[in-house]
Amino acid sequence: MNTPKESPITLVPLETSDVSAFKKNLQEAFAVAIVETFGKVDNEPIPPDRDIDESLNASGSAVYRILQNGDNVGGVVVRIDSETHRNSLELFYVSPAHHGSGIGAAAWQAIEARYPDTKVWETVTPYFEKRNIHFYVNKCGFHIVEFYNKYHADPHEHERGDDDQSLFPGDEDFFRFEKVMSK
Repeated sequence: MNTPKESPITLVPLETSDVSAFKKNLQEAFAVAIVETFGKVDNEPIPPDRDIDESLNASGSAVYRILQNGDNVGGVVVRIDSETHRNSLELFYVSPAHHGSGIGAAAWQAIEARYPDTKVWETVTPYFEKRNIHFYVNKCGFHIVEFYNKYHADPHEHERGDDDQSLFPGDEDFFRFEKVMSK
């Protein structure tokens, strides 16, 4: 894996006072792929605040800011199951200004080191997010194990109400990844 060119990263638990900035930075990072793929999308920010809040407040969630030289360069939400040790990467972002610098790979190494009892890591990413797919498969060692789409729905995704609109074209199309950890 690549390592950051400047200095090691650190994971710092998110303080309540930092939640608003965390959400804004995460949404700005996620918007890059949406705009690159679909042009400007006029709906609410992606992911919506309600989805971020759900991840932040879910049972077993741990939320960290990713720092380099004391500067905030990203963030991560993981969900830890201390009984099964089957953990999930819920949200993960690196500030677009730092893409390609190795921060994501170093942050992922720090996450794995923080949770050494993990048996399996799991995550999902949209079908069009080539940067994420490359990162998870080629940099972090995940494998694509499932493709959620209109013919095979994600069994864990809640149904949006009739008044909700799609966030982006094909927003039900996601790859599910797993990384089985060796001991």
